[in-house]
Amino acid sequence: MKERPNSSLSRKDRLATGVIIAACIIVARLFWIQIVDEKYKINADNNAMVYSVVYPTRGLIIDRNGEILVSNDIAYDLMVTPSETEAFDTTALCGILGIGPEYVRDKMNEYKANRRKIGFRSVAFMKKLSPEKFALFSEQEYRFPGFHGQARTIRKYPFQAGGSLLGYVSEVDAGYIKRHKGEYKAGDYAGKTGIEATCEKTLKGEKGYKIYLRNAHNKIESGYKDGEYDKAAIPGNDINTTIDAWLQQYSEKLMEGKAGSIVAIEPSSGEILALVSSPVIKVEQLADIGAYYNELANDPMKPMFNRAVQSSYPPGSIFKLINGLIGLQEGVFAPSTKYPCTKGYHFGSNKVGCHDHESPIDFTDAIKMSCNAYFCYVFRGILENPEYPSVQAAFGKWEKYVKSFGLGSPLGSDIPAETGGNVPSTSYYDKLYGKNRWRATTVISLAIGQGELGCTPLHMANLCATVANRGYYYTPHLIKDSEGYAIEDRYKERHYTLIDTSLFPLVIDGMYQAVNGGKGATAGAAAVEGLDICGKTGTAENPHGKDHSVFVCFAPKDDPKIAVAVYVENGGWGGTWAAPIASLVVEKYLRGEISESRKPLEERIMNGKLIGE
Repeated sequence: MKERPNSSLSRKDRLATGVIIAACIIVARLFWIQIVDEKYKINADNNAMVYSVVYPTRGLIIDRNGEILVSNDIAYDLMVTPSETEAFDTTALCGILGIGPEYVRDKMNEYKANRRKIGFRSVAFMKKLSPEKFALFSEQEYRFPGFHGQARTIRKYPFQAGGSLLGYVSEVDAGYIKRHKGEYKAGDYAGKTGIEATCEKTLKGEKGYKIYLRNAHNKIESGYKDGEYDKAAIPGNDINTTIDAWLQQYSEKLMEGKAGSIVAIEPSSGEILALVSSPVIKVEQLADIGAYYNELANDPMKPMFNRAVQSSYPPGSIFKLINGLIGLQEGVFAPSTKYPCTKGYHFGSNKVGCHDHESPIDFTDAIKMSCNAYFCYVFRGILENPEYPSVQAAFGKWEKYVKSFGLGSPLGSDIPAETGGNVPSTSYYDKLYGKNRWRATTVISLAIGQGELGCTPLHMANLCATVANRGYYYTPHLIKDSEGYAIEDRYKERHYTLIDTSLFPLVIDGMYQAVNGGKGATAGAAAVEGLDICGKTGTAENPHGKDHSVFVCFAPKDDPKIAVAVYVENGGWGGTWAAPIASLVVEKYLRGEISESRKPLEERIMNGKLIGE
């Protein structure tokens, strides 16, 4: 019989070989990690190293013409590493910084109580030192072990406009850090409102750091490897806005002493040229928001509330433009159709009042004179259209038409906290009055833009831009394409209404007559020779006080360059305040200056104070 080979010796040899190979791999890896790969050593040996954050320069915010709206300035934070502090001259430090000894005492007690949490980290002792104070400290820094300065950029506002629009930057809190995991740490700053918040990721840049060695006594000795492994901060990218800085500034001046909004849009692009929420936040308040925050937050006029995109107002008579277009589309009346008006629309023992004017009138004159009765006839015709089985069915179609203008939901702009307003539904009225138990006259207030309707001034300006474009709009937006920032494609898409585009010129003729039609025109105060302004006044009822003044307009009539909505709270008739304000905005934008003949009007508007009346 053949002798079998000694298999057990073979297995031992294989096992020994495997162990030797594995040991070689481990030794080689350890050699690489501990000797060759310096980056691993840096990460693993943090107890012997100190990382000093280098904050990036935040990107600029620029207007459509290259004017800088927000830039940067240098500020200095006084940092302290509590574990490195020694006895120091408190009086001397207080003298340099202009603070009391109790401030120093409270801070040091706070650090002592949180020493485990702080460890060897540096924390802010005092923020935003002036260059003068920082220079004084730097000269005597050696007297205060554990203290050092750290430079950072703060926002600067070279152009006095757009405070409410631009937003502010402030230190992140625990909640913000938690929502943005890994992106921010205590002591970092971020945009909290406005453009600063919308474009935070683009503007903020990327932090860098410098690495220093710490000795056995926890004292910083020197930079590590002559800065070879330091990381440079990457500046944030600039943002180009659609705003015209000079028009924004002028619009804010027109609204001084008044509560309300101005929104101006370029119809051909949806770019927002000016957006004012009054009372405004002044740019000097943005620069030091911490000092002004409580004052702004507690102001009864709510300057931190962006009325232009957050206030849902009744649109008033400007809504007649939509009802007129729906009536024409549905064929319930013709432009030549005349309806009577005897100081209002009468149904049963009820009445929707109207001002005194000639009667009967056709569609063009109804817009020119803003006749309530005419549009009550139109609205009733829409809901009682025999083409539909019921008023409720017709109302459902009316609702779809209205929403195709962008009303009833947020437009999707790039402005934070935009709200959607309200367009009532069939189900809403069924719930309120009982299913199929309401009629056209039950909701007749919708004929003149009252009742349950709610629109933001941005909605109103967009409505006007839609009419100016003869039936379509672009989603309004504040940010332009630029190097380092591309706006979403949705801002370049046309949104068409459900109204035939051929019908819009009929409405535009009425809007032209409302401004330039002479006798009976409700917006004659908005006429500017040569500009062909087309507009529509509105007076929105206010159950809590004086009615609100509303006006929308665009110009020129052909190839429109600007569409404007003005809403002045407690301003009364649309032609009294809103119309002249809008016309001044249009003239300023198209001509760059106000004509001499209109200077008295400009002065009246500038000096007009409605807040507190």
